[in-house]
Amino acid sequence: MTVRGAVPEVIWARPERTGRGPKPAYTRDDIAAAAVRVADAGGLDAVSMRHVAAELGCGTMSLYNYVPRKEDLYELMVDAVSAEHEPWEPSGDWRADLLRVAHDTRALLHRHPWMPRLMSPAYGFSPHALRYLEHCLACLDPLDASYGTKLELVAMINGVVTTYVRNELDTAERVRALPWSEEQENAVRIAYLGSRIGSGAYPRMAAAFAEDAGPIDLEAVFQRALERVLDAYALR
Repeated sequence: MTVRGAVPEVIWARPERTGRGPKPAYTRDDIAAAAVRVADAGGLDAVSMRHVAAELGCGTMSLYNYVPRKEDLYELMVDAVSAEHEPWEPSGDWRADLLRVAHDTRALLHRHPWMPRLMSPAYGFSPHALRYLEHCLACLDPLDASYGTKLELVAMINGVVTTYVRNELDTAERVRALPWSEEQENAVRIAYLGSRIGSGAYPRMAAAFAEDAGPIDLEAVFQRALERVLDAYALR
């Protein structure tokens, strides 16, 4: 629903305080930290103005004086977590540096499992997110490509990392909900799959499984996915 007379705005374009009246009891950093604690403990669905206000120890309506919309609260949260990307001196090997960024991002998303749901361009230009992007571009200085291409590469790598982590988190959540062990679940599914592959109805799948019947190395799959994205841009 569109509110009559409403205009789009960015929370970072608004002053944190006007300079008039008493000093606010909380800063944006205080509010962001409280919201992140709520999300880390109960997931993104637990984040509400009421819960964040309770975490801060203030009234819900008081919080609206600092953060008018829930979307603004999400943006503060993304920025707070983006601050965990500590810039380091690029090595001069853009591939190695971007792989390091990717692995750092994967670890960050596992520390804050709700973050993949907020990985959106809408929240990608906060102060700490901009610092992260600038660092990625610094890592890509040795790559002979336009800045538009470099930003596209960073977005591609972030997409691979986010998709992979979401799959990891979804799998972990599903396993936790099982009334039996993961090994029992896998054994039943592998037996069923084997019976279907052995039926002769799926010759290409049978050939694929015959090629490599060993367990899948998920860490190696993650690394190969990243490497192949980098390969595509190196060929330019």
